[in-house]
Amino acid sequence: MSGLLRKNRKRINEELNTCHKRRFFTPLTYGTYGVTIPAIANYARGKLIDIGCGDMPYKDFITSKVSNYDTFDIEERTEGVTFIGDIHNMDMIDDDSYDSAVCFEVLEHVQHPAKALSEIFRILKSKAHLILSVPHLSRLHEEPHDYFRYTKYGIRLLLEDAGFKVIKINARGDIFSFLGHQSSTFFVCLFWHIPVIKHVAFFINKWLCVRLCHFLDKAFDKNHIFACGYTCVAQKP
Repeated sequence: MSGLLRKNRKRINEELNTCHKRRFFTPLTYGTYGVTIPAIANYARGKLIDIGCGDMPYKDFITSKVSNYDTFDIEERTEGVTFIGDIHNMDMIDDDSYDSAVCFEVLEHVQHPAKALSEIFRILKSKAHLILSVPHLSRLHEEPHDYFRYTKYGIRLLLEDAGFKVIKINARGDIFSFLGHQSSTFFVCLFWHIPVIKHVAFFINKWLCVRLCHFLDKAFDKNHIFACGYTCVAQKP
């Protein structure tokens, strides 16, 4: 069973290969979409670098907003990564190179996040924006390289210590989205190898889990005490 779920999870990543397609996969992806897409729309400009790009789910949307899209990761999970290297030392990139940067769900996997943020600060131009997301509630993943979870206070401190001016920090999802994410992932992955049925499962999940969990979060956790994570916008002075 676990082998089937892992294979189907990989298939989902390949087939739902944009943020728009993944929007209704789980309550967590739905909440992330609702917060992160507006941040990209408002602050991604000019020459941009996607740091820890993974399978580049935001690529299509980002490229509609910027003049140049470069990518950086520790390995090539998707063909065409611009730079392969360690976020702690991006010495192949010159100082003041980029007008904006995105870094989504990366800092929990970084051994020295303060050093990583200092490197991002270095490669950005003055007045450039960083759009960053980090988890608060999350299961263990990509072990053993899963080191940290962040409160809104912790990520603000790290950004400011690196030299950034924090523009905004928005919560993404809450306790029902966290629980629903586990249920959605299991349910959709269970059927994703079956033609037609997988689309029926996706539709059922969208309305009975994704939409429901989003409604419950808004109704019962308005202060985001159990936020799944945060999307931050910061600027290099």
